[in-house]
Amino acid sequence: MQGEGAPGPAGDGISGAGTRPTATSAVPAPRSGSGHRRAGRGSGGGKRPVRRGRRVLRWAASIVALLILVTAAAGYLYYRHLNGNIRSGQRLSGDSGVARTEADAAGRRPLNILMLGSDSRDKAENQELGGGRDLVGAPARADVQMLIHISADRKNASVTSVPRDTIVDIPECTDPKSGEKYKATKATIDQSFGRGGAGCTLATWEKLANVYVDHWMTIDFAGVVSMADAIGGVDVCVNQNVDDSWKPGLEKGGSGLRLEAGKTTIQGEQALQWLRTRHAFGSDMGRAKAQHMYMNSMMRGLKSQNAFTDLPRLTGLAEAATKSLQVSEEIGTVKKLLDLALLLKDVPVNRITTATIPVLPAPSDRNRLIVNPTDAPKVWDLIRKDVAMDKNGDPAPAGSGSPSAPAATPQPSSAPPASDPAKIAVQVVNGTGVGAQPVGKRATAIAGQLVAKGFALAKADGALTPEKATVVRYATDAQAADAQSVAAALGIPATSVQKSAAASRITVLVGADWREGTVYPQQAPPEAGDVPESADVLNGTDTSCMDIYKPYRW
Repeated sequence: MQGEGAPGPAGDGISGAGTRPTATSAVPAPRSGSGHRRAGRGSGGGKRPVRRGRRVLRWAASIVALLILVTAAAGYLYYRHLNGNIRSGQRLSGDSGVARTEADAAGRRPLNILMLGSDSRDKAENQELGGGRDLVGAPARADVQMLIHISADRKNASVTSVPRDTIVDIPECTDPKSGEKYKATKATIDQSFGRGGAGCTLATWEKLANVYVDHWMTIDFAGVVSMADAIGGVDVCVNQNVDDSWKPGLEKGGSGLRLEAGKTTIQGEQALQWLRTRHAFGSDMGRAKAQHMYMNSMMRGLKSQNAFTDLPRLTGLAEAATKSLQVSEEIGTVKKLLDLALLLKDVPVNRITTATIPVLPAPSDRNRLIVNPTDAPKVWDLIRKDVAMDKNGDPAPAGSGSPSAPAATPQPSSAPPASDPAKIAVQVVNGTGVGAQPVGKRATAIAGQLVAKGFALAKADGALTPEKATVVRYATDAQAADAQSVAAALGIPATSVQKSAAASRITVLVGADWREGTVYPQQAPPEAGDVPESADVLNGTDTSCMDIYKPYRW
């Protein structure tokens, strides 16, 4: 008989339907569904092409699998390569007494990253770019210091600078590499870097601002050039022609920056010159403003070019960043650095603000600065309470107070209950001497108030330890509930209670914000955008130009 599906004489495709094949039939019974594929091919003619097709498919599948494995291996190796580029170090090498920021009601925390520009000349390329060969081997300084703050809700960000010649309290630090200890001192903030590395500078910022700093990043001269090249250029602007080179009769030195008036796209060494220029911009304050202009312009450029989502661009930036930056160890992987970068991707440019901490000339040295005791705390307060420096966000709901101020975290139910107040030892220290003479007998007055509230072991300490904001510090987790009890008795907010390794017992530091009275004064939260004019604020959308000090014009 004919095989099933072979055309019959009438061409209807049906012949011998229902007839069983004989034992001598040349064509075996077909497999289900295969009849149409074999039509017209004769006896057994459909098998060989099917086998060839399957072999081709198997080869194709094998090649695709191999390509996937090779690509994955290459990606893994490149990831390891980038991780191998990263240099990291200890986050903190001095004790500031500042505890980690409390989470808000949604469990979110703001993020603070300290960005430092080192003047180290220990590498040949840094000597060539920065000059100062006599500084080779000398302790490096951090001439550029900026705190990047990203809000808990990730909707706004700010960059705050402190000029390098600002005199501050540098805490006791230990160099994590050599183990050398440095005693606490009062010096310009750039010197903190040479007294224990970036971890000491971070501790200095925490002590200065009473703000917890999560991470640090450092970059040197060569790193700035490399990053500027990877970015592909940043637009800057000057109102007059500028030549920042040494002029007879003026201070020696200069960055070498030479530009014509108007807008210029700079990169590489020219970008480093812009960021280092001080004389032509008039002062360290002028230099900080120019650096902020550069950062704002860079963010506008990266966002307009979709650099955060363009894989080739992102790869190039990752290569340059991992080679150029040194970071604190807890963010020492490519993934964590990328996560940080992507946090800024979704912050609108008009919600990015740059500012410089208000300063005044130091009474003892006209070439040095001190923090402005009136205006600087207003800036720190915005950062500490996570309130936006811009006014471009959505208005807060009526009666909600500060839109992003962190809420106090309640004590977990497993925490030990507070002790009997009469058995809690409390030390009270006068810290009111910030920017003014300390108020006499403040520690005695507050200790007396505690005794009246039942804390019979409260005693005043004779030390004078300047502190901007009043805090209650404790040493161990077992003291946490007792410390909160002390704070509540004085009306001090729960967010001002901090764990500190430097505290030998529960200690109330009566700060400059509490110079009178025995009940802590309730303070209204700052409002968004409430930044003093002396902070020289710039919004991310600002495209203004720098004025040039007359002797450096051409």
